[in-house]
Amino acid sequence: MGKRLWGRIQKHLTLIKGIFIFSILIFVIQMVGRIAHEVSGEQLQAELASLDTATFMLLLVCGFVAVLPMLIYDFSIVQFLPGKFSRGYVIRSGWTTNTFTNLAGMGGLLGASLRANFYAESATKKQVVYAISKIALFLLAGLSLSCWVALVFLFGFDIGAPFRGYWFWLLGGGLYFPVIFIFTRISDSEFFQDLTWRREGILILGSSLEWGSCALFFLLIGWALRLPIPLAAVFPMFVVASVAGVVSMIPGGLGSFDVFMIIGLGFLGVSRADATGWLLLYRLFYYLLPFGVGVGFFIHDVGRRMNRFLNGLPVAALRRAAHLFVTIFLYFSGVMMLLFATIPDVVLANRFYLRLVPYMFYFLSQITNIVMAFLLIGLARGVGARVKRAYWPTLVVLVVAIGVTLWRENFPVGLAILLGLVLACLLFARPELYRTGFHYSWGGLLVDGLIYVGTFVLYTILGLSSFPSGHHRPFLPSAWLLPSTQVWLTGLGSLLAALLILIGIYRYLSASKPAWLHAPYDAPRMRAIITKFGGNEVSHLAFLQDKRAYFYQADGADQLFLLFRQKADKLLVMGEPIGNQDYLAPALQAFMHDANQAGLRPVFYEISESLTLRLHEMGFDFIKVGEEGHVDLATFSLVGKAHRGERALINKFKREGYQFALLQPPLSDAQFQELQAISDSWLHDETEKGFSMGFFDRDYLNEAPIAVMQDATGKVVAFANLMPTGDHRMTSIDLMRASRDAPSGIMDGLFVYLFETCRETGYLSFNLGMAPLANVGVSTFSFIEERVAHLIYEYGSNFYSFQGLRAYKEKYVTDWEPKYLAYRRRQSLIFSMLQLMSVINRWSPVGSKLAPKWFGHWMSDEVQWQNRE
Repeated sequence: MGKRLWGRIQKHLTLIKGIFIFSILIFVIQMVGRIAHEVSGEQLQAELASLDTATFMLLLVCGFVAVLPMLIYDFSIVQFLPGKFSRGYVIRSGWTTNTFTNLAGMGGLLGASLRANFYAESATKKQVVYAISKIALFLLAGLSLSCWVALVFLFGFDIGAPFRGYWFWLLGGGLYFPVIFIFTRISDSEFFQDLTWRREGILILGSSLEWGSCALFFLLIGWALRLPIPLAAVFPMFVVASVAGVVSMIPGGLGSFDVFMIIGLGFLGVSRADATGWLLLYRLFYYLLPFGVGVGFFIHDVGRRMNRFLNGLPVAALRRAAHLFVTIFLYFSGVMMLLFATIPDVVLANRFYLRLVPYMFYFLSQITNIVMAFLLIGLARGVGARVKRAYWPTLVVLVVAIGVTLWRENFPVGLAILLGLVLACLLFARPELYRTGFHYSWGGLLVDGLIYVGTFVLYTILGLSSFPSGHHRPFLPSAWLLPSTQVWLTGLGSLLAALLILIGIYRYLSASKPAWLHAPYDAPRMRAIITKFGGNEVSHLAFLQDKRAYFYQADGADQLFLLFRQKADKLLVMGEPIGNQDYLAPALQAFMHDANQAGLRPVFYEISESLTLRLHEMGFDFIKVGEEGHVDLATFSLVGKAHRGERALINKFKREGYQFALLQPPLSDAQFQELQAISDSWLHDETEKGFSMGFFDRDYLNEAPIAVMQDATGKVVAFANLMPTGDHRMTSIDLMRASRDAPSGIMDGLFVYLFETCRETGYLSFNLGMAPLANVGVSTFSFIEERVAHLIYEYGSNFYSFQGLRAYKEKYVTDWEPKYLAYRRRQSLIFSMLQLMSVINRWSPVGSKLAPKWFGHWMSDEVQWQNRE
């Protein structure tokens, strides 16, 4: 039966611990309520008012010092336990246990329960119970010894003669120590084997110090009250009242101890009112205030355990909330101060503004208000971005602002509490400020820019309208007008100074830049990874030199790299990671970590379903951007009705003497100039693109063979550069360009020859590239962004031949693979797309057409072919 019961207890141990901690919290609330009910607030306030500041501080410090000896019990307990406990943990646990026990009593049951809760993690329950039991025997040893001292006072020195009638209380209490001491020394029980002379002596000393310091502190309060009585005579009565309180087992001896002391002090001529005040101060400084600290320690311990049980989520949530609160407050106070500095008469007449006024900083002059406002706004941006370098400047500014604000006379008490809370939240949220770099997002730059520009424009208009010339009258109400030119010029100068401050804050926050973010172009390193592990459909774009590479290493060797380009606070990643895919997961984790530390947010463009789902698990949202067409070279043939037109076209080119050839790198000067002439003819006034597609560059073209079509005289009329992937399984082309006098359909001929040539050299498939927005948002349950994209696909032919490109590639494509854009959750998709477009488009200074400029990220060479055909 016992084993079954113990088994059930073990099974539900976590629940039992939770119930215990919850019950202690309920107990704390009840005790505070009971004490608040029993203690007269008015009388306590009167007693405190009678103390000068020095005496109050003395009692406050001595009250806490008087509790310290009880920590000896807890340092002794851990000597009996096998686990290791830090000194700070023992102090916190001991303080909590002893202050709770002081106030609650409960015959030692509460103290034993709390100690079992604190120390059970590093020892068995049996060991904890045994250790607590040994300590419990000596908790009253000091009180017992005090009884003998009191008897000596009464009958040896005739001190406290009015209390001789209580001798039997003192004798009964005094017999406790010798009985316990003899019993523990003569007992041969295994229970007392580790209770050495030294340990027992420490426990006796600790108990003696506990009760002695308690009595001395009680007498110190009597001295502080300047009562005309012999304080030494109070000691015997204090011991008698303490014995009565212990025997009664009432929490803290409330009632029994107080009754005995009031009666006893009355024998010495102390009035009932003075005796009550004496006891109130004793309860406050020795019980209540240390108990409040103990409650704080207990809540800290409960929070620590709950945080550990929930894998750190509570602390993380609280820190994020504190971080958000500080950021919002900095922005709020900055904007409020800005409004007050620019249009004071208007905002001070606004009821809503006046309700918020008690919760902002106050400075005396217009200059300091404007400068401090933008200083707060700039630092709020850094704190909001979690930049480590923002912590100390923000702390200093907050301390200065709080000091200046509270220096004013008659400041609101609620404001002092709020500002203290803001400062505490900043200190608590410091771990949230971990990023080493800062990069303005377009959204943040838009908000801060609108605040500054809007303020500057408004203030300029107010100034120009306030001082009309001639007969012109201002068109604004008088409340909006500025009082003088000097005030306006001062504010205008402050705004210009604020701009310099904002720029300075930005430069300070963004000063730290990781080396990998600006690593130089390293073609041999990338080529080695592609050669060893194979590439993919975008790996050849690494040699364009318009992107940087993030390398991931394992055991000192390069395994994988990602291609990216920074734009504002985004890292635009082109395609899939390239290299050893066995290290894909740790490489992504490392990249995310380093990007996050640098204050940057990755955006992955043209990635597969598998990588999209992996990124989704890492906190990314996604949108489908189109489909990529693949040609199965093993099954490709011009035989059949479907390719009748292509067969006729190839036969025509053969009759006219056109030939296909592969130019091997490096290109000669003559070959390069010939290709450049074709490229210039092809581009005409269009702008070269980049990032996700190639541009005409000699170094880039020299990285792989170039397919050309030559006329009967050997003149090149069209070309396309190959994009090898390194694994000899799939290939593709990038640039597709022809001279203006090239015959129609020349690129179809180039494709057919390429398919056959690549198949003969062992390639399995040919990548025809993206069909943007194809099959995006076709379901009624698709994301709203994808359904908008589908409308563009259906009705955007005036800007771009989406459907025509799909149809053009459909002639050859065997299967389509979906491609996605992945971006961080809660990140603006619109800004991400605009930033992607700005990187892909290499903006033309003048004369470029609107369509290539805004839709150029889709406008690859094959689209231009389709539009021109």
